[in-house]
Amino acid sequence: MNEALLSPGEVSLGQWRAIWRGGAIRFDAATAPLIARSADAVERILARGEPVYGINTGFGRLASVRIGPEDLHRLQRNLVLSHAVGVGEPMPVSVARLMMALKLANLVQGASGVRPATVGLLQAMLDEGLTPVIPCQGSVGASGDLAPLAHMACAMIGVGEIFVGGTRRPAPEALADAGLVPLTLGPKEGLALLNGTQFSLANALAGLFGAEALFRAALVTGALSTEAAKGADTPFDARIHALRRQAGQIETAGALRALMAGSEIRASHLVGDPRVQDPYSLRCQPQVMGAALDILRQAGATLENEANGVTDNPLIFADGEAEALSGGNFHAEPVAFAADIIALAVCEIGSLAERRVALLVDPALSGLPAFLTRSPGLDSGLMMAQVTAAALVSENKQRAHPASVDSIPTSANQEDHVSMAAHGARRLLAMVDNASAVVGIELLAAAQGCDFHRPLASSPPLEAARAALRAKVPMLEADRHLQPDIEAAIALVRAGAILPPADEIFLPGICERP
Repeated sequence: MNEALLSPGEVSLGQWRAIWRGGAIRFDAATAPLIARSADAVERILARGEPVYGINTGFGRLASVRIGPEDLHRLQRNLVLSHAVGVGEPMPVSVARLMMALKLANLVQGASGVRPATVGLLQAMLDEGLTPVIPCQGSVGASGDLAPLAHMACAMIGVGEIFVGGTRRPAPEALADAGLVPLTLGPKEGLALLNGTQFSLANALAGLFGAEALFRAALVTGALSTEAAKGADTPFDARIHALRRQAGQIETAGALRALMAGSEIRASHLVGDPRVQDPYSLRCQPQVMGAALDILRQAGATLENEANGVTDNPLIFADGEAEALSGGNFHAEPVAFAADIIALAVCEIGSLAERRVALLVDPALSGLPAFLTRSPGLDSGLMMAQVTAAALVSENKQRAHPASVDSIPTSANQEDHVSMAAHGARRLLAMVDNASAVVGIELLAAAQGCDFHRPLASSPPLEAARAALRAKVPMLEADRHLQPDIEAAIALVRAGAILPPADEIFLPGICERP
């Protein structure tokens, strides 16, 4: 794995994306003194004998219960064990690993009061490919993502299970085989591991990265659909978009122009076509996709700040007389809002793509044979593929309902407003999968439509995208089993195989260039 040396508080979205994709993580050694000072500050606070939340008191509604010095280690272990109450399927390993990396980024900033050994174990588990088995349901996104992070902490103390190379193994065995010793939690350490937004944040970041890839693929299939329908390129004229001053719209129009430059099909449209204006799904691509790009970037900025912040509680300030300050940085409202925004963008990208599929199969709108088959009636062509796309878009519309507007008080009303960021973020990858399938179906329809324009060719980048599909899926000459064709097209979309090389045409996105 490629290793990136990271500066705490300064990790970019592109670097987080690389970690999600499997890259290694290691923070600058300059963090070591910060961590040690923070742990020492906890000892100084305890020596004063004052009640400090979560260090020598109970938790949540039980914060008024004082805990004696002899029970401080047991307090932290009990916290971890009692909060590991998640249910449902395990987190995907890539997302769970990202969550661990985000927690590590939180701890190394020296405001959490954990010892160097605790940080070292989390780093070692990432290095050795030990990923805790973490049920994906059970967090309401306030007081931190308590349940999922408790399952992570359980693995660190030798309880629960760990994924090793795709195999679930008991945590003590997995740690021992890697030469690691289960952690004995010190004062504040269980709370530092459990408090924080890292579960919600990891899922939101994964959804953002998926949405970025989806956006780029939909630009390519949208341009190819415009070619198949012999749509006008006048709506992509730079002068139109400059007047509106929306950055995403301007960039999207520029990308569409670049994708379609040099097309023979485009040139043929300029002679004798009676149509004055195209339907919105073609004409308004810069406006819709550009708006999606803008809000994805806004969400990305929020998530980047969150990833570089410290979100556990209480926070330890080691300068001067050491202090532990209780606040609410664990409340995941910023992540919840960002996840809702990402969900809206993903839903709209898929919805617009489905409308283009519907246009292409309708001869009254596209001028192409009905359902893109040479023998409509005898053959149904892509009739039902559009139905599948419609079903997927409908699912995404239901999932796009904002999670952040809901709140169910917990912990005997001590936690009386929660963000629901966890499931708001967790739905995103499933939504991206749905929308990617719609874009895959559009790839099939658009390529089929362009086949009817032979011998005219589209632009070089769009012909390359069509060639990538045709290497896997031949033109639909007559009805056949379509499901394998659809799966092949979806796989190309998800792999980014239809995108032009970045050094030829740069498609806008949220992070730095991939």
